[in-house]
Amino acid sequence: MEPATARIPVRSRRQAMDWSLVLISQGIEATIERPDGEAGWGLLVAAQDYDSAVSAIRQYRLENRGWPWQYQVLRPGVVFDWGSLAWACLTGVFFWLNLHTDLHTQGLMDNAAVGRGQWWRLFTAIWLHADVAHLAANATLGFVLIGLAMGRYGTGAGLLAAYLAGAGGNVAAWLLAADRHRSLGASGMVMGALGLLAMPSVAFWRQKPHAPKYVLSAIGGGVLLFVLLGLAPDTDVLAHFGGFVSGLLLGAVLTRVPDLAQSLKINLLSGLVFALLVIVPWWLALRRTGFTAVAQPGL
Repeated sequence: MEPATARIPVRSRRQAMDWSLVLISQGIEATIERPDGEAGWGLLVAAQDYDSAVSAIRQYRLENRGWPWQYQVLRPGVVFDWGSLAWACLTGVFFWLNLHTDLHTQGLMDNAAVGRGQWWRLFTAIWLHADVAHLAANATLGFVLIGLAMGRYGTGAGLLAAYLAGAGGNVAAWLLAADRHRSLGASGMVMGALGLLAMPSVAFWRQKPHAPKYVLSAIGGGVLLFVLLGLAPDTDVLAHFGGFVSGLLLGAVLTRVPDLAQSLKINLLSGLVFALLVIVPWWLALRRTGFTAVAQPGL
């Protein structure tokens, strides 16, 4: 006598769940059978539905071959580096110093001054902000994005890359601005961190079957965030754009050498270079243009 049910073997519980949904969509009832002894997971269907069930599963596998619903491109988990809090605090320190001294004159981004050789303004301008609202916006958003970039690439390497991307944004403003261009703020560095985060899957371009799809998706997501955050009215669009593109380029380089970027020695060296790129430009700015104290009310 023909058995009332037939068994379709499956490899795992997840596959059993997926295939059972396929069969239900075709009007075929299926029961998931748990492993028992040597038998693994399986699906039980009515004997008269066995051929139709196998055909439906075969068609499902054919249509989804090489294009799974979920595809792991990155290492699992997202790491946040709380070291970015130190960066946010440092921006606050510079803002406080500017309340007592005239740092704007010495450190403001000025394309004409940069053209005369004052290259340090490409870096010093990152630490200056117009008011508390400007500082709060860049410090809070930068705390998150730079922290994620530091977690992805390493504390020192991620921070240095974001800082260089911010300077790259000022370079873009210097080269592309048609008229006299003056600006200040860490928004270019923040957009640089966003560019760094948009490129983590580029290393898989040739390693995975459908990597181009995921690389382009990641870049596309970063571009949409850039449009939302970096193209707001009355902002320095040139610096934002230059910082974002610089972050993309630096991220493409760093993702090709992940082991190097994550090494302790490289991160220590990157941290040292970052410190020098903060100290030396400001030393040159104050030495070449002078240091002016701001008169305090009541003094």
